[in-house]
Amino acid sequence: MTDAAAASSPRAQLLDCADFTDAAHRVLPGDVWDFIAGGAGRERTLAANEAAFGSVRLRPRGLAAVGEPDTTVRVFGTRWGAPLGVAPLAYHELAHSDGEAGTAKAAAELGLPLIVSTFAGQPLERIRAAAGEAAPPWLQLYCFRDQEVTEGLARRAAAAGYQALVVTADTPYMGRRLRDLRNHFRIPPHIRPVNLPSAARQASSGSAATGPDSPAAHSRSAFRADQDWTVVDRLRRISGLPVVVKGVMTGQDAHAAISAGAEGVIVSNHGGRQLDGAPAALDALPEVVTAVGGCVPVFLDGGVRSGADAFTALALGANAVFVGRPALYALAAGGASGVRQLLSIMSGELTDTMVFTGHRTVPSIDATAVEMPR
Repeated sequence: MTDAAAASSPRAQLLDCADFTDAAHRVLPGDVWDFIAGGAGRERTLAANEAAFGSVRLRPRGLAAVGEPDTTVRVFGTRWGAPLGVAPLAYHELAHSDGEAGTAKAAAELGLPLIVSTFAGQPLERIRAAAGEAAPPWLQLYCFRDQEVTEGLARRAAAAGYQALVVTADTPYMGRRLRDLRNHFRIPPHIRPVNLPSAARQASSGSAATGPDSPAAHSRSAFRADQDWTVVDRLRRISGLPVVVKGVMTGQDAHAAISAGAEGVIVSNHGGRQLDGAPAALDALPEVVTAVGGCVPVFLDGGVRSGADAFTALALGANAVFVGRPALYALAAGGASGVRQLLSIMSGELTDTMVFTGHRTVPSIDATAVEMPR
C-alpha cells in the first residue's frame, strides 16, 4: 500500500501509538515489519517492556491548580520541549524514504532530539543539518573491532555539531532474532550503513539473516566483544562530547559507567533484541536510579508507548525517555510528518497526565504519583 493509500484508509485518523503501529503493519512488507517489531529468542523481554508500564497505576489529584504544565527539561545545556527523544534505530529508510533526516527534522520541530544510529542509511552531516539548532542529535556508537572506525565516527560527530555520544554497552554482537532467521531477512541493496568505511560496511551489514554472511555472523567479526569501560573516557577525550552509556540494567553497571566518566546512562535492554529473559527496562530503573544517586542524568528506553508511560518512568526517577519502534511506525505511516504527529500526541498525553496528577513541572514528578504492583 502506498503512503497515499494508507492516509485514505479507514484508520487514517491516527490518535495514539497503537494507531500508528496498525498503520505501519499494513504498509510495511512482512519481513521488514518483523525486523522492526521483533525481539530476541522467545521475545519474553520484548513483551515485558510494555507489560511493565501496564502494571503501574497513576495517582490522580483533584483541585491541584496546575494550569498549563511546563513540560520542558534541560539536558546537557539544551532545552527540550518535553522529556522525550527518539532512540537509535538502524536504517530508517526501511520504513520511509524520508529516512533519518526526516525523523530528525520532525523531532527537532518539537524541540526533541534523535539519537542517530551507527547504522543510519543517510550521512551524519545531512541528518545533523535537518535537525537544526533546536535539538542537536546525539550519535550512538558500537565498539568495533577496528578501533579507528569507532573513534572516526566520534570525531566526525563532534565536527558536525552532534551534542553527545551514546555508547551501546549491551551488544558484543547481535542477539538471536528468530523472526529474521525464519524470514531469511535481507537489507535491501539500496540501503547501507553509509557512515561506515567500506570494509566495516561489508563486515557489519550482511545480506541475509542466516549463514556465514548473516548480519549476526558479521557482528561477531566486526564488533569488539572484549571491549571494557575504558572506551568511555577514550571517546570523551577524542570528541570533547559528553558520553552516555546505553544498556545499563544494574546498579553495578551504573557505578562502572560513572566511574569510567559517563555523563549519563540509558536504562535499556535494547528493546528486547539482545538477552531474552532480561528484566523490563522499567523494572530495572529504580535500582539504577538509586545507584546513580543524582550524579548524572538517567534515561530510559524500552516499552514507552504513550505520554503516560513517559510520566511513569519520570516518577520512578528517569530524567527523560526515548521512544524506539513507535518512531519507525510513525515514519512508515506518514513519513516525517507522521513522526511529528506521533511525538506531538505523546507530548500532549504527558501534559494531560501531569494535569490529572497535579504536577506543574517535570522536576516535580516523583514516586508519590504512582502506585506500584504488590
